[in-house]
Formats: sequence, structure tokens, C-alpha cells
Amino acid sequence: MSNVALEVKDLVKSFSLDGATIHAVDNVSFQVKSGEFVALVGPSGSGKTTMLSILAALLAPTSGQVLIDGQDLAQMDEKRRVKLRREKIGFTFQSNNLIPFLTAQENVEFMLRLNGQANKAGRMRSAEILARLGLNDRLHNLPAQLSGGQQQRVAIARALIHNPAVVLADEPTASLDTERAFQVVETFARLVHENNRAGIMVTHDLRMCQYVDRVLQMQDGKLVRVYETKDEIMGLAMETVKH
Repeated sequence: MSNVALEVKDLVKSFSLDGATIHAVDNVSFQVKSGEFVALVGPSGSGKTTMLSILAALLAPTSGQVLIDGQDLAQMDEKRRVKLRREKIGFTFQSNNLIPFLTAQENVEFMLRLNGQANKAGRMRSAEILARLGLNDRLHNLPAQLSGGQQQRVAIARALIHNPAVVLADEPTASLDTERAFQVVETFARLVHENNRAGIMVTHDLRMCQYVDRVLQMQDGKLVRVYETKDEIMGLAMETVKH
């Protein structure tokens, strides 16, 4: 786990509101290595969702750098950014965003089609990853025929199928009950580690932090604390349970 897949340097995102300047992201720097799963936490309005949008190349920063696989997003035109987003970034939304008229397997293969990889090997890989997520008997089901947890697992498979360097998850457990939430995050963590991807999960549920390698805590746009040891991370997760 030596190579850095994602590097954030002195990142700033500012907005103007009623004549005042709001720093949604305020001079934040960190790295995420391949095979590392990181949680991004903080209260509502802390800047974590804005940060994730910048990492996904959906929102341009005011200043600073985001490097994915050593490539600087700020140095790219929109066409190159779209290509990098399609090839190097996997993204799961809290609402899944599955295409309702495609089956589970077809939803996963959609990313392969976008990248010109919809071949026999890709179809075999999509079936394999869905089977590993416990969905081998749901390959031909439409999203409406799947539970919330099953839909979220399809979304995770879609985010990983094209072998991105970085996988981003925005509140992946927001619509799930506790048991399903733990299952989804545990599976996500395992796949990030086994496939040697850099994974970042934004979550409001600190109990989910027990599955990550580090926790980055944001407040008022700043990175205020990093939890790095297992004891620190488990303490954070258990503190939530106590309350």
C-alpha cells in the first residue's frame, strides 16, 4: 500500500453569499493510498459533500490541487476531465441512481459500455462481482424488484467494475436499516482492499467507521482531526453507540 492514488493539496472552495465569502472547503490537504478505505465525517455544513464533489471532478475548486493517479484535475480541459471521471473514478450515490429499465447486471455493465469494454470478459466480471456481493440469483432482476440493500450492492458493483483508481461513496447507508448498512459497508471495505482501490466514504453514521483504515473529520470547511489507529477509530465508532 505504497502508491498514492489520490492527493489533495491546499484545497479551497469558496462561495459568495450576501456579499460575504464562505469557505466550504478551507485549505485542506490529505492523501489516500491504493488499497486504503477512508471515511470523511463531520456535521452538516462541514464541507464533506462539497469535498466529495470536487474529488469526483464534478465541482471545480477555487484553488489548490486534486491529483488522481498523479493527474492534476486543474490542468485538464472539460473533455479530459470527463474522460478521467469515466475511467478513473467510481461513484456511488446515496440514492443509487440505478437505471430502472436495466437489470442488475446491465446496470453494472453500463460503466463498461461507457468505456468501450462491454465484451465477454466484462460480462463475466460483472456476474462475478455481483455474485461476490451475494446477488448471483438477482442478475436479471430490475431495480424495482430488489430491496434497498440489494440496490446499494448493485451500485457498489457498478462503481468498481471498470477498475477505477478511486472509489467515492456519498452516504451509502442513508436509506438502509442498521443490519443492511453494516453489511454494505463491510462488503465495500473488503472490495476496496482486495481490488487495491482508494476508497472514500462520506458518512454521518460513525458506527460505520469500524470498517475503515482512517477517519478524516471536517468542521467549518477545515480538516480538524485525523483518526489513524484502530483504537482511535473504534473509540469513535463506539462513542456513537454509547449515545
